[in-house]
Amino acid sequence: MIRLLSKYLRMVLRLFFVRHGLSSFNAKGLIQGRTDESYLTEEGYYQAKLTGEILNQVNIDEIYSSPLVRASETAKTIEKHLNKNLEIQYDQNLLEVDLANWSGLKTTEIKEKFKSEYQIWKSNPENLSIKRDDESYYEPIKELFIQAKEFIDAITSKNSNCENKNILIIAHNAILRCLILHLINKPNKGFRKIKLDNASISILNLSKTNQSLKTQIECLNQTSHLNINIPKPIGDSRIILVRHGETDWNKEGRFQGQIDIPLNETGKNQAQKASNFLKSIDFNKAYSSSMSRPLETAKIILGKKSNLSILKIDELSEISHGLWEGKLEKEIKTTWPEMLNKWHQEPENVIMPEGESIEDVSKRSLNAWQNICKNQNKNDITLVVAHDAVNKTLICNILGLSYSQIWTIKQGNGGITVIDIFDNPDKDNVLSALNITTHLGNILDSTASGAL
Repeated sequence: MIRLLSKYLRMVLRLFFVRHGLSSFNAKGLIQGRTDESYLTEEGYYQAKLTGEILNQVNIDEIYSSPLVRASETAKTIEKHLNKNLEIQYDQNLLEVDLANWSGLKTTEIKEKFKSEYQIWKSNPENLSIKRDDESYYEPIKELFIQAKEFIDAITSKNSNCENKNILIIAHNAILRCLILHLINKPNKGFRKIKLDNASISILNLSKTNQSLKTQIECLNQTSHLNINIPKPIGDSRIILVRHGETDWNKEGRFQGQIDIPLNETGKNQAQKASNFLKSIDFNKAYSSSMSRPLETAKIILGKKSNLSILKIDELSEISHGLWEGKLEKEIKTTWPEMLNKWHQEPENVIMPEGESIEDVSKRSLNAWQNICKNQNKNDITLVVAHDAVNKTLICNILGLSYSQIWTIKQGNGGITVIDIFDNPDKDNVLSALNITTHLGNILDSTASGAL
């Protein structure tokens, strides 16, 4: 039930991040970096066409692109399918990471020729240092973060009030990761914690409150417009994390918390659409909060034919709002105006009357999550259905964010998040997709704002 950031703020600058379509180097398994020898393949052009068609649902106001040919051709193809003519603005700060003499090599060749550097690249790329031909060293990802900051600073300076505007940004895997991570305060080792596929769409909302820039991730690595409902797995096992469907109290904007409100008809329909969207997934484990709305959502997703038992976990129950539960925000504002304002601005410093803190929720949710992960076996695909606050604290932890940053994460009713799990304890889990809601309508999350 965590309320949308944009619901509190009047003006939203929405950034659509798109990775270029499949390139010739992608198809051959070659490292690209900043080389411009890689070009868009036939499949890449088709992916760009599909991306343009889905983006035509929204009113794009500006387009920025990397000048490298694989990105610029993606941008031109997308622009042709939008509902108005726009000039593509090419920006050097959107160039891909400079990997020097790694470009054009296969991963196996890099492992052999640059063994120690490759290990750093895979485990902690922010600390990678590469030797140039002139024998000097540089740190490619740290330099890329500087590029990202300069680009975002320019965009936010031009749109200083974060006026309602949709900006499309077409670039490359590494620079897009750096742009996204910069906007969420660069969580430690965040580079390897997110995944961006060719022609995928990620949406971030930027708003100003008290002269401070606030970021909300609406979705990451959305690929359903490419007829790929969820990205291909990259780990040893996978967890599909879903927020329960809508309730009447979500629709009315009441603080719901631990009052056990059931799904309404819209919520049941959302769960059924999630089930249809995930019909190719053969779940072999399922968990749910012990409350009725996620449990019913999980049952609908699994379908009547499934004999899979759903393990109910109390620790995944929604945050307790205490005396706020059952009330509308305007009612709470009358009695607790200062506390409500602090909840919007500094949730980590609020304990609702007779309720819980977000730290409490994070601790119990993470304990449940860690136990679920410990029970993952090779190739498991596990369904977990829970709540807004619970899911947000879990996602914050996966990204390396503090629970104080819950407003950074969006979770729509029936929204689907994909986490790839690795058996190797030295490898971080990867957020392969966040808050997919295309099965519920269009590219934007149009689910109920609710209240939290």
